[in-house]
Amino acid sequence: MSTAAVLAVLLPFAASAIGLLGSRFPKGLRGAAADTAANRRAAWIAIVPTAVSTLLTIWLAYSIRTGQTAGGGDWLSRFTGSADAGRVATASVAVDTGSAPISVGLLVDGLAATIAVLVTVVALAVQVYSVGYLRGDRRYPSYSAFISLFTSAMLLVVYAADLLVLYVGWEVMGLCSYLLIGHWWEDRANSRAAIKAFLVTRIGDVGFLFGVFVLGTAAGGFRIADVLARLPELPPGTILAAALLLLAGVAGKSAQVPLHTWLPDAMAGPTPISALIHAATMVAAGIFVVARLYPVFLAAGPALDVLAVMAALGMLGAALAALAQDDLKRVLAYSTISQLAYMAGALAAGSRDAAIFHLITHGAFKALLFLCAGAVIHAVGSNLMSAMGGLRRELPVTFTAMTIGFAALAGLPPASGFFSKDEVLAAVERSLSAGTLATPAALLLYGCALATVAVTGAYAARAWLRTFFGEHTPSGLPDTAVPGSAPSGPSGIAAPGPASSAIPGSAGLGSAAPEPAIPGSAVPEAAVSEAAPPAVHEAPAVMRWPIIILAVPALLLGLPGVLHIHWGTAVLSVALALLGAGAVHAVWRAAPRRDPARLLGPLRGPCERAFSVDALYRAVFVRPTLLLAYVVARADGRVVDGAVRGSGRTVTGLAGLVRRAQNGNAQLYVTGLLAGVLLLAVGAVMLR
Repeated sequence: MSTAAVLAVLLPFAASAIGLLGSRFPKGLRGAAADTAANRRAAWIAIVPTAVSTLLTIWLAYSIRTGQTAGGGDWLSRFTGSADAGRVATASVAVDTGSAPISVGLLVDGLAATIAVLVTVVALAVQVYSVGYLRGDRRYPSYSAFISLFTSAMLLVVYAADLLVLYVGWEVMGLCSYLLIGHWWEDRANSRAAIKAFLVTRIGDVGFLFGVFVLGTAAGGFRIADVLARLPELPPGTILAAALLLLAGVAGKSAQVPLHTWLPDAMAGPTPISALIHAATMVAAGIFVVARLYPVFLAAGPALDVLAVMAALGMLGAALAALAQDDLKRVLAYSTISQLAYMAGALAAGSRDAAIFHLITHGAFKALLFLCAGAVIHAVGSNLMSAMGGLRRELPVTFTAMTIGFAALAGLPPASGFFSKDEVLAAVERSLSAGTLATPAALLLYGCALATVAVTGAYAARAWLRTFFGEHTPSGLPDTAVPGSAPSGPSGIAAPGPASSAIPGSAGLGSAAPEPAIPGSAVPEAAVSEAAPPAVHEAPAVMRWPIIILAVPALLLGLPGVLHIHWGTAVLSVALALLGAGAVHAVWRAAPRRDPARLLGPLRGPCERAFSVDALYRAVFVRPTLLLAYVVARADGRVVDGAVRGSGRTVTGLAGLVRRAQNGNAQLYVTGLLAGVLLLAVGAVMLR
């Protein structure tokens, strides 16, 4: 089993190296035919190792489950893998650092095995889907290689037996996200989004690294098992400091308040990358780390209160922002922030199993939703829902699959999200009396969780109706502008590709181009009336099959919980979700050509701008930092460099004076000699 875990991590890593170095080997030719051949080789290099890694992780999970103690734990802990009796550690190599040793090794238990299956299955679906989505892209070989590296890094985080080994995978994922979000770097907005994601997550990672050091040095080693075993011996202040520092990294990676602003802008990357980041890597890593180190957070009580407040603000704020977006991918991005906050809320409420259950089901239905969104964008040539509508007949497969995804997102039975959200809400409700949280934090979390259920039903219904019902509006004319609202893709960034890219849908069935740039202004009515509507059709088979396969777990993955429903919580949750969806449907039926987001009234503008958090950060952090950098640069140029240049000029001037005495004039030399003798004589007489 240990060999299988090592191979599961190393195979995607090897694929990334071979894909980067060998896709154009040996001639390194460029051009249409050479690019096609390189893309084909890169696809095989990426897909085959990922498929083998997927089989290995499934076998590992099966082996762990069959080795579980019969009847151990409840059904939820058995489902998430936390009840397994077996732990398999690879042979660890201890590295002596002079203080706390570092052990390089992997740890396979039920939790790791379960999350590893999620990672590899979604990564494989994304790799296959990308073959059609990025067909004809000259940089596809590097793109597929970076996905393989991304997959390997996340598996390293999942299987790591040592905190520093985990941190290596944690940071490699940050690098991969930067490279993949900025895949279409020709567009300045894309490169800016990649830089923003990199910098914001690095801010959290600084705290995360210090948290790792605090735990490792206090416990005398960085092995996760040793840290958890020695936890009762550590001072409470040390545990609390470590937990709060770790939460900074979790907030960055999992896009939680206050470091959540990078995730909506990350939609600049290709849609398959959005599916990978949002479903199985990167954002899932933060929740997994809290689950892996959960005893640390349980021992640091106030840290759970902080996590509860972060989750409460994130889940409701992001859901309201999703309700006002016109860009379909940004709706799903804010939805991810909100759903991750549900998981964080379950962790804060004391239920690791409920959080992991929702992480698993969310990975399935969110990957499905993003791949379906890519198919829709491929068909209509725009990210904007105002350019969609009436697509259910032209895209029957995508419509069916996305309906399942939206049902799971809204928590409607029998989709998987209904069962996992029921467990989360039940855990949050128990926290009101169980005492795991301070009463104000528990009340805030529970109230926001219930309100978010209704808002989630509303924005899921809005996206579903605007995409697949009503009339298709290829012009992309937006709803009546909201005073003070930001255009689609504020601070950026919707998901534009290179300006020269062909619009998806204009080519044959087998080609898919990057998403086109979002229009900056409405198209004139005359131009709309003369333009021929684009052909709308289903995505090619290589893109359809991953969607069909992911629809199965998105629908059925929650069925193990069918006998364990918390009926009171479930009925309340479904009623709230239907209330939100019904309100949106009523507003939409009244005026199908207008955006149902108008039901927000005066809140629509702030919600569309995501409450201007980006603007606040620019005013409070970015501009003062730029001003300070300007002052430092001026001081360096005027003071430091001025002092250096001034000393140089002084030496040059003195050298000019000395040079005058060395001009080769003998009369000047004799005169100087006589003057010196005269001065000596006068001095001798006067000093006698």
